[in-house]
Amino acid sequence: MKRKLSVMSQQYVTALKKHLKQGPQANLASARGLGRRAVAIGLETLDVARMHTGALATLEASSSKDGIIERAEIFFAEAIIPIEKTHQAAVKASLHLSQLGKTLGRRTVDLAASNQSLRQGIARRKSVEQALKKSEAHSRKLLQESRRLQKHLQHLTHRILSAHEDRRKKISHDLQDEIAQTLLGINVRLLTLKKEAGLNAEGLQKEIASTRRLVDKSVESIKRFAREYRKHHET
Repeated sequence: MKRKLSVMSQQYVTALKKHLKQGPQANLASARGLGRRAVAIGLETLDVARMHTGALATLEASSSKDGIIERAEIFFAEAIIPIEKTHQAAVKASLHLSQLGKTLGRRTVDLAASNQSLRQGIARRKSVEQALKKSEAHSRKLLQESRRLQKHLQHLTHRILSAHEDRRKKISHDLQDEIAQTLLGINVRLLTLKKEAGLNAEGLQKEIASTRRLVDKSVESIKRFAREYRKHHET
């Protein structure tokens, strides 16, 4: 770094000397070139100021003869412009970095909020999934219970129908026996009437009355069967 600074100081003296010899109309391009080289090797404004002071001492230009001091100061001001621009760029970069930091901070907060919302959403989804699993298990249990009750109902229905059928058969059988016995009695009475028709009129009247009672009994049995049958089908 010291070697670079020494070489740069010599270049500055040479460029300044040449500039001053060219007079007030001299071009300042050499000063800007020195400034860019100073930036390239990492020099600051103070470093260039020291080189400028040393150059003035070397050139013995400490007086204001022919405006040399003023022109030398203009040369110096032109030489440090690239350095000052880097400072401005650094300031802008710093401001930009600060803005980026603030933006990053806001985005970090937003991201944290989004993550929190996402975690809450995941928690809600898991809760819903658990509720659905419980509901599904409960539904399966209800379905099994429904099927069991359906089978039980079918069994009861079959038993009721079987009981009704058995009852109907019993009523039919009892009625058939009762009517058959009554009709048999009527037939016997009729045979008796046939035999006694010409022998005993008084006895005939009694037999006719007895036969009518048997007929009435048969009619009543048939009516009772009809009532039992209707009651059976209504239940």
